[in-house]
Amino acid sequence: MQTPLGMEMLERVQNICRTLPEVDQIVDGFGHDVMKVRGKTFIMMGEGHNSALPSLSIKATKEQQFLLLEQGGYVKTPYIGHHGWVSIDMEVGPNWEELTGIIQEAYLLAAPKRLVKQVLESGIIN
Repeated sequence: MQTPLGMEMLERVQNICRTLPEVDQIVDGFGHDVMKVRGKTFIMMGEGHNSALPSLSIKATKEQQFLLLEQGGYVKTPYIGHHGWVSIDMEVGPNWEELTGIIQEAYLLAAPKRLVKQVLESGIIN
């Protein structure tokens, strides 16, 4: 991330993920900042050549995706949206309070069952 808006978005996502155990941040082969839990991706962020705005894509179930798309403020992620992924409609702008819960849910989808159980029992995620 290089733009001020992209850096702010990255910092906010990092702050949310900092509370979650075993999250790794990497830069993938396409230059996206990616958040993973035990090797499974649950967030992808980037700044593309097609838009001046950064992108934030989040793993979701198809049911969650449907509800978020209906609600507005989200779009189906190109190329991987058919797997349930959603992206923030950056023209609308992110609702960070709502996104905290959505990111936590994405983490739980990607994390192994034992880790999910541990996290839920610890109260890290309500």
